Amino acid sequence: MSIAQTIKAANEKAGRFYATGKRKNAIARVWLKKGKGQITINGRKIEDYFGRPVLQMITNQPFFALDQAGKYDVVARCHGGGLSGQAGALRHGISKALEQMEASNRPVLKKLGYLTRDSRVVESKKYGKHKARRSTQFSKR
Repeated sequence: MSIAQTIKAANEKAGRFYATGKRKNAIARVWLKKGKGQITINGRKIEDYFGRPVLQMITNQPFFALDQAGKYDVVARCHGGGLSGQAGALRHGISKALEQMEASNRPVLKKLGYLTRDSRVVESKKYGKHKARRSTQFSKR
C-alpha cells in the first residue's frame, strides 16, 4: 500500500475526506467532516475570507444541491489565482469530497457540473501584440 493510500485510509477512518479542487490558476485542498457547517479557509472564516456574498454562495452550492447545508465542517487551504477562482476551486473540491463520502451524491453533483474542472484559463499574451489578440492601432499616415 502506498503512502497516499495509507493517509487516505487513515483520514476516512477518522471521518475526514480529502479532495483537491481547481479553477483557473487557483488550487484548493479541502478536508470535509461531519459538523455544524463551519467553513474555514486559510485559517479564516468564510465571511472574512470571501467578502462578497456571491463568492460565499458559490462555495456553498454543493451543500444546497444535496440539501446538506450546515451538516459538514470544511477546512481548506487555497492558493493561486484570485478570489473568484479560489471560490470555484473550493466548490470543485467540496463536490469531490462529498462524492467520495457518499457515492449516491455523484449523479446530482455531476448533473449540475460541480465535478467537472472548468478548464477555461486566460489566453497568454503574444509578442508584437498589446494583449493576447489586441493589435497596435492602425495608422494611415
